[in-house]
Amino acid sequence: MKVIICGAGQVGWQIARHLSGERNDVTVVDNNPDLVARATETLDVQGITGFASYPDVLDRAGARDADMVIAATYSDEVNMVTCQVAHSVFNVPRKIARLRAQSYLNVIYRDLYRQEHLPIDVVISPEKEVAEAALRRLQAPTAFDTERFLEGRATLLGIALDEDCPVLNTPLRQLTDLFSTLNAIVVGVRREGTLFAPEANDQLFAGDQVYVFSETQDVNRTLEIFGKQVKRQERVVIIGGGNVGRAVAAALESRTDRVRAKIIELDRPTAERAADSLERTVVLHGNGMDQELLREAGINRADAVLAVTSDDKVNILAAVRAHSMGCPMSICLVNDPTLVPLMDPLGIDAYINPRQTTVSSILRHIRHGRVRGVYSVGDAEAEVIEAQVMSTSPIAGQLIRDIDFPEGVLVGGVLKSGTYVKPHGALRIEDDDVVVIFAMSGDVHEVERLLQVSIDYF
Repeated sequence: MKVIICGAGQVGWQIARHLSGERNDVTVVDNNPDLVARATETLDVQGITGFASYPDVLDRAGARDADMVIAATYSDEVNMVTCQVAHSVFNVPRKIARLRAQSYLNVIYRDLYRQEHLPIDVVISPEKEVAEAALRRLQAPTAFDTERFLEGRATLLGIALDEDCPVLNTPLRQLTDLFSTLNAIVVGVRREGTLFAPEANDQLFAGDQVYVFSETQDVNRTLEIFGKQVKRQERVVIIGGGNVGRAVAAALESRTDRVRAKIIELDRPTAERAADSLERTVVLHGNGMDQELLREAGINRADAVLAVTSDDKVNILAAVRAHSMGCPMSICLVNDPTLVPLMDPLGIDAYINPRQTTVSSILRHIRHGRVRGVYSVGDAEAEVIEAQVMSTSPIAGQLIRDIDFPEGVLVGGVLKSGTYVKPHGALRIEDDDVVVIFAMSGDVHEVERLLQVSIDYF
């Protein structure tokens, strides 16, 4: 498949990395020659320097025979015009645009993106994705990563293991015997910076980061088994009242289990907009790192602090200060991936990487055939793929233990006729089952073959 990726920043580079690794014909377009050079030197892609919305630039990128255009530049307007030119001039079948401005995303204007108006097949909102990720973190605050699968019936949890974790030094195969009714399975382990898919005899050690696939109704029990205290979030302080902070607060207001939220916002007009748009959320104007203001917000009584300003350093320092003042749970937004290794030493419990959430969202929308969802784990180290099994698939009709999976691949969960089933060796995978598979990045192509989806997208 021929794909043109417009924008070679962090998101564009990661998407190019994924698609080129799956043997697609990828061309990257950016007006910054340094970003284009980085992409062509580190990835198996072609590069064009120029403005993505210009017809002659898209022509040089091969738009006449392209199957897809992904517009992920820093400008909403450039992304929109790029999709329009791709459609009107080159008749590109599928167009995806990343849009940030909330006005473009208002549901009352959804007709704007119809084929006869502004032909964008999929609109990706980074801020919406980040807000949803923040809400998932708050629902499982002791997990450093969370994602839902199988129509919400299953959840992927990232859990950091402490010295007091009760299942340390226990072979994974024994966990099934110890907790026979627990619908959860360890699908990935990161140890000393290296991620791998564990085998049945592998043990877990303090300092490991594990990815556990759990039936959603068993999430709290799973967290407790892995040594994490589960407490319902009743009071949350949000630092940053922009689009993300407001979206999280609005979602908390709409929940049936009441959550008291307070927002701290430095910019007065932004704080006023937040106060006007929210009903029960208290909005305070000031610096989220100010100790007196944090005390006024009741940080010592809060169950969690969520730092989601546009400044990584403010988010990190505010989270650290809130933690030092008695807040037991800290979650912060971090755009710069080089700052992620600081999270654990600084005592920050969880972080949200907008690049990772946006990349996963784009991958989810460009997969086709029977692939229903894709989640990128870590720095594109692995993927969690949700797919419906076809009758022609090599795995259809086979027991899991008889399927020739690569070493870096594990089945995390199975949905049979709408019922969640924990995978085990004697479970037979059948036509129309929905499976969730954890695969190291180098094994994704083999997973595609086993699922018979080529991942052809169209």
